Amino acid sequence: MARIEWGTQARAKWGCSYKKTTLIVCSINIVIALFVLRCLYTSVYVYSNNNSSQDNVKYTPDQLRKMEESIRSRKASEPKQLVKVVENFTAELAEKKRTVNLPLHLKQIIRVEILQRLKTLPANTNATEQQEAVESWRKTKLHEAKRLMLGDKNLTLEISLDDAALLIEVMESKWSLLMEIIGLWIPSVIIHKEHDDKPLGLDALEEDPLPGRPVPHECHAELHTDYGGAAVRWGLTHHKESAADCCQACLDQARRAKPGDMRCNIWVYCPSETGCYSPDIYEHKHQECWLKYSQQPKLNFKDKYSESYRASHPGAPLVVPWVSGVVTV
Repeated sequence: MARIEWGTQARAKWGCSYKKTTLIVCSINIVIALFVLRCLYTSVYVYSNNNSSQDNVKYTPDQLRKMEESIRSRKASEPKQLVKVVENFTAELAEKKRTVNLPLHLKQIIRVEILQRLKTLPANTNATEQQEAVESWRKTKLHEAKRLMLGDKNLTLEISLDDAALLIEVMESKWSLLMEIIGLWIPSVIIHKEHDDKPLGLDALEEDPLPGRPVPHECHAELHTDYGGAAVRWGLTHHKESAADCCQACLDQARRAKPGDMRCNIWVYCPSETGCYSPDIYEHKHQECWLKYSQQPKLNFKDKYSESYRASHPGAPLVVPWVSGVVTV
């Protein structure tokens, strides 16, 4: 009897422990599930906030002002006149196409036959002769179309009566428009005019006299030339009225130089009223006079800047603006 009672108590004890264990495990699972859900919700909330912050970017007043200036400059730089011309041309061409109501196959027949007629002409045929050949073809086809309308069956023109009527209408009253539409327009007269086809800035290479008094022969002045060398006198603060005066300043400096000092043997002058280009950080103005020294004078630039140099230096002009000379001291 004692054994039975003890077994009952033991089962009761273990049964109670099993329930507690199950409750504890379930509670832990619930806590973990809640934690996972909270993490997911937090990540979604952060992501949505990031997106909303990206959509609602706040700009400073200076940034807004710069954006407005950019929009205004972009609108101001739009080629409005060119756009208007293109729109008018497109509308005019569309109107012409509506006016010339000719089926596509007839346009193709006309184009092919005219091209074949032009190919039979000699290679040296001018525009007037080409136009006469096309006009002769037009009259022939117009005559054939009228004969076809009258019932003449001994013709090579194989089109319907409706197409023949359209062809007659176009060839008599809208021929020039049709030629433009099918791309076979030929100018009536080509005028050959002599023109100056020299590149922009090439006139500057002509040996025009320098402003001011003539440059002495001993200055050995070279237009559109820039010599390198060590600066004896800084040209930014050294201006002269003329190239001759700049050369004279070089000669005077060489005579007055003390033993051991650099003696000027190169002068470089800016004769351009708009200033002279140089690949440095300074703005070189009119009448700058650079006094330089070099034991073996070497050219920086001569006549024109090369295409490769101008490609890497977009601000460089076509022609070298400086005038220089190497003197004997």
